[in-house]
Amino acid sequence: MARKRANLDEIKRFYAKLMAAASESEDPRLERAFELVPREAFVPPGPWRIWVNGRYIITPSADPVYLYQDALVALDAPKGINNGQPSLHAAWIGAVAPQSGDAICHIGAGMGYYTAILSVLALPGGRVTAFEIEAGLAARASDNLQPFENVAVIHGDATRLLLPRSDLIYVNAGVAAPPASWLGALGPRGRMIFPWRPSDEVGLTLLVSRQEAGFKVTPLMQAWFIPCVGACKTEGCTLVPDSAEACSVRSVWLRADKAPDATAVAVYEDVWFSSASLP
Repeated sequence: MARKRANLDEIKRFYAKLMAAASESEDPRLERAFELVPREAFVPPGPWRIWVNGRYIITPSADPVYLYQDALVALDAPKGINNGQPSLHAAWIGAVAPQSGDAICHIGAGMGYYTAILSVLALPGGRVTAFEIEAGLAARASDNLQPFENVAVIHGDATRLLLPRSDLIYVNAGVAAPPASWLGALGPRGRMIFPWRPSDEVGLTLLVSRQEAGFKVTPLMQAWFIPCVGACKTEGCTLVPDSAEACSVRSVWLRADKAPDATAVAVYEDVWFSSASLP
């Protein structure tokens, strides 16, 4: 007798299990969030363009089953904007460990898929403020996120706008140097995760956590995102790290608080990165 094929709910549950494993998190809510949030609600109408080995492959139909794989899906193919790789985001979310009640800023929200997942993890009592600079994507995110009552979508440049006080800042665009205002927005024990792009050769995830002594930095996995408008240029940079030096970073400082010293790995107009751990 022929075996019954898996239905969409079964496929989503298995996808969520894979993402939970990729997260290396012990928080069971993460698997549930990936299961509950429908990816098809946060991408354009199908068939979809799936990014594989430098090019897009079009799915055979608009059956959402094709979305529950560890692949990039085009949001705006001409601009190279995709719905990010699920396993990478699962690993990031596991690293920053969103908690119930957290105030979260999501910078580069796209159409809102990972915003929705973060919002589920912030419940009860938490909120997500999502920033998206592309007008069309911001409008779609605002519509898509209507069912998520703890989310506000802002169309604008997060490097120029005032961020609310945050327990977590989650950045989905390549950053040469985080604006000083982002560091200032982090509350006590606040975390920020972003893809660091100090040069074309370096794409590295950095986890920043606010400590009493300053801002601790932990380099994680490689990550390549489209540039963050307003934070991707290196004007005013007087020291650029290579890959090995970038991986040696252990702290970041506001130049207003501390001048660069011999431990400096990268120096920008307002901030600098050091290979020295916090005292």
